[in-house]
This record gives sequence, structure tokens and C-alpha cells, in this order.
Amino acid sequence: MSLRSEIHQQPETLRALLDAGWADVERAAAAIRAREIDYIYLAARGTSEHAGIYGQYVLGAFNGLPVALAAPSLFGVYHRPPRLGRALVVGVSQSGQSPDIVGVLDEANRQGALTLSITNDPGSPLAQAAAISLDIRAGSERAVAATKTYSAQLLTFAMLSVALAGDADRRADLGRLPAAVAAALQIEDDVARAAAGLREMGHCVVLGRGYHFATALEWSLKLKELTYVVAERYSTAEFQHGPIALVEPGFPVLAVAPRDAGADDTRALLARLSGERGATVLALSDDEATLAAATVGLRLPGGLPAWLAPIISIAPAQLFCYHLALARGFDPDAPRGLSKVTRTQ
Repeated sequence: MSLRSEIHQQPETLRALLDAGWADVERAAAAIRAREIDYIYLAARGTSEHAGIYGQYVLGAFNGLPVALAAPSLFGVYHRPPRLGRALVVGVSQSGQSPDIVGVLDEANRQGALTLSITNDPGSPLAQAAAISLDIRAGSERAVAATKTYSAQLLTFAMLSVALAGDADRRADLGRLPAAVAAALQIEDDVARAAAGLREMGHCVVLGRGYHFATALEWSLKLKELTYVVAERYSTAEFQHGPIALVEPGFPVLAVAPRDAGADDTRALLARLSGERGATVLALSDDEATLAAATVGLRLPGGLPAWLAPIISIAPAQLFCYHLALARGFDPDAPRGLSKVTRTQ
């Protein structure tokens, strides 16, 4: 099974999770509501941490829950864990195998905190360490670079947010996701052409803000993993506090900029980068004015609220990395120096 085929499996993967996962998510939400939770403490690495950052936004925006990102080294290296008694401690890992993430949940259990795992392997050490385990139900993912497991992690956070709030309208929006992701995958020919046009780039920045920051992080990681491009990632706000000095004529800027509350500021920045600074700006967006401000625009399907856009926009971003790897003469199914499961202490 190839990376490309797993990218294209995402509508089916999301539909299967929506069909079979609600009962477990509802039970998890009930257990969380039964506890006096002040905040969420989230432990993850790499792609799974990016999914957690999406969770940080959606759980903060709709459930009023602060989400802090764990520093696992405090547990396994320095042996100075923080106090976690009133936290929901969440471990996120596709494989559930990394000892440092398991160690965070072990310490949380010792302190009496409620623990939750989000993983693709319900028999993994991480799932076994958690009081509550959510299976993302993505099926076998053989490609080294995570794709469908990432989108399933995003959807799991979205489902948990909806279940905690008991929001029927947002639950109905979730049901429209698989079709929207399928539509996003239909722009593959445009994505491949855009990738071919940037095949000579050795560096770039990837921008996104708010809900879309997670997509910028994950797009940047996939560029590094599959194409070996030095891809720095920033929120559009942070980028203007110094890193914008990098931009000179021809500098590649990749942006994920769907229509939302921050769209006006993002559009103005992209217009400034492509106009005044002469950057080569590639934008993923469903907003006509934003697409017009970019050097190259890739049109996302519209119609769903901004909080769901990261589950849609990541699919063409993954395809971009796949096609850029091919254009640069690399095998996206065998990225150098990587293995499917990474175990850090």
C-alpha cells in the first residue's frame, strides 16, 4: 500500500470513525464531565502533537478548556513532573509505543489524574496505561509518513469537543466532512502542477494561524520528511515578529488560509509578501480574494465552518508533498532515515 493510496483513503477512514466511534467518545465525555477537570495536559510527539495543537484550539474555543502541551523530559529525563491532580492528561500517538508519552500517563495515574489515550492501536502500551482509550480506527497505515492516522486524530478531537458540549449542530457538520475531504482530493492535478513548479526550492516557510496553525505544522513536517526541504513553520502573527526578514524576491511561502475570522489579516500579509516583497506565494484557501493575492492558488472546498477546515486542508497539503518528492526525484514511500514507529525516552 502506497502513501498516495493512504492519502486517498481519508474520506473512507473519517466516515468509518464517524460511524463506529461515537459511543466510545460519548463515554469518554461522560467520564470527563464527572471529574473536576481544570485543564488538559497533552503529551505527544511529531504529527500527533500537531493533532493535539488542533485540539488545543477546538477544546479551548468550544469547551473553555485550557490545553497545555507536556514537556515529557520533565518526567523521564529530569524526574521533576508537574502537579497533575486536576488535569485530564491526554496521550496521543499513532502507534502508542513511545515510552516517554507512556511515562507521562503513568505519572498522571500515580498522581490520581484522569488519563485518556488517542491511538490507532487499542492494545498498545499507551492505550493500556490510560483510564480511557479512544481508538481512531484508521486501520493499517503502512507508509512511513502518517496521513490518514493524522486526519483521524483531528476528527477524534473534534468529536470529543462536540460530545463534551452536547452540540447537535456541530455534530451534523461533522457528518459532512468525508465528502468535503473527498472534494479536496479532487484538486490533485492542480496540486501536482504546483509542486512541479516549486521542485527546485530547497527552503520555504509554511504559514497558518488559529485552527489552521496545526496544518502549517504538519505540512512543514511532511515537506521535511518526504522532500528534504528546509521548511520553517510559523503562525502568520509570529512570522511578522522577525522571521519576515527572510523573504526576498522568489522566496517560497506556503500558506493555509481558509476563510475564517483571521482571513482579512492573512490575506493582507500574503498580498504584501507577493507584491512588495516579491515572494512566490502558494495558498490553500476557499476564499477568492486570498487565492487572488497568491502567486499560485489551490482552491479548497467551502461550506463548512473554520474549525473543521484543518481536517480538509491537510489532504491537498499531503498530496503536495507527495508530488514534490516525485518531482525532486525522491521516493515518498521510502523516506531516508525514518521508520514507522519512533520510540523516544
